[in-house]
Amino acid sequence: MPEKKKITSTKSTDGRMTKPQPSASANSSAAGPAVAAQPSNGEKQLGSFEAAMRLFHTRNLKQARELFEQSAQGPAQDIAQRSRLHIAMCDRRLEQASVSLRSADDYYTYGIAMLNSRKFAEARTHLEQALHLAPEADHIHYAMATAEVHHGDLARAHEHLKRAIEIEPRNRLLARQDADFAHQPPFDALLYPEKKSW
Repeated sequence: MPEKKKITSTKSTDGRMTKPQPSASANSSAAGPAVAAQPSNGEKQLGSFEAAMRLFHTRNLKQARELFEQSAQGPAQDIAQRSRLHIAMCDRRLEQASVSLRSADDYYTYGIAMLNSRKFAEARTHLEQALHLAPEADHIHYAMATAEVHHGDLARAHEHLKRAIEIEPRNRLLARQDADFAHQPPFDALLYPEKKSW
């Protein structure tokens, strides 16, 4: 009788082992790991996402994008969604990287394009680079003041506008007509110095 029990237990074990085998063969793995196939897919997805994030932060955008694509296919929906968002960010940054910017005018022109597209953070980045290359360019200081207004940093906007006016006094007249600066208390004393009541 004990022998029969052994035989039946072996059969029941074999029966349990054979049920998940089709999914195991689909995953091209042995029968043993097939039981843990679903959790390992989730772990693999998380691993791909974490590796992609490390590459993303070190600006290896092409490789990061490939790993984000892998993790977007995994079973965890929140990781898949975050992966898709990061794919879009990689695409935008790779597109920017393809633009060849060398001179202060290149960065200025691209910064103005970003301002017009209402991409204020990107505009500031490119205008800062333009200022780094041409620190005494009044038109770049003026554009930087505009970007800072839209970014909400009125103190820095005031500094850049003041410098633009110091370099080229005609910028005061332009700023008086500019809706970003005209009739705003932080800029009134700068734009209308003749009025003593400010």
